[in-house]
Amino acid sequence: MSIRVVVADDQALVRRGFAMILRMDDGIEVVAEAGTGLEAIEAARRHRPDVVLMDIRMPELDGLEATSRILEHADWDVRVLILTTFDPDEYVYRALRAGAAAFILKDIPPEQLATAVRTVAEGGALLAPSITRRLIGRFAEHRTVNPAVAGRLERLTERERQMVAAVARGASNSEIAGGLFIGAATVKSHVSSILTKLGLRDRTQIVIFAYESGLVEAGGHDVGH
Repeated sequence: MSIRVVVADDQALVRRGFAMILRMDDGIEVVAEAGTGLEAIEAARRHRPDVVLMDIRMPELDGLEATSRILEHADWDVRVLILTTFDPDEYVYRALRAGAAAFILKDIPPEQLATAVRTVAEGGALLAPSITRRLIGRFAEHRTVNPAVAGRLERLTERERQMVAAVARGASNSEIAGGLFIGAATVKSHVSSILTKLGLRDRTQIVIFAYESGLVEAGGHDVGH
């Protein structure tokens, strides 16, 4: 079954370029294009896509607010991939808090775009390294621990807490496996369990949880690369 995608970007040339690249993949179907945030919401409601490729700066309603509204009202499984030329702190944090599953920059190689869409559709999450650093910087600036979030740490085993910390610092499953001397399949199983126990959607939300709960402090030891 094809992955159904809505492409939202206010620049027609860019939007159609993204759509053209994705249509070259036999496993992806671009069901609609949108030039504003309001059009993106309507396209999502009408076509019920698996993934919305969402620009941030658009007229009428920006992509972050459009993301929030789509995910708030969707009664089907839809995921949003934010694709933009901008990555300042406020955009990153707002996008992730709005529920975006991925946040990548428009300088991504064309051949990686379909892979990103497929990863998101399959339940994965993507953050460019520069974006991860900015996200960590955001928490370093505020250093605020949410007591209610911290209390949910009690649901996790010690090993699962180690997993959460490693994910938050940007480690891949293979890197976590190597660091903890366990198999990659075991890591995947633990991550799945963590998502269920904490009621989280994906790895991106694990990152936010790790910092808001105080499990990981910005500026600590870097597990990944």
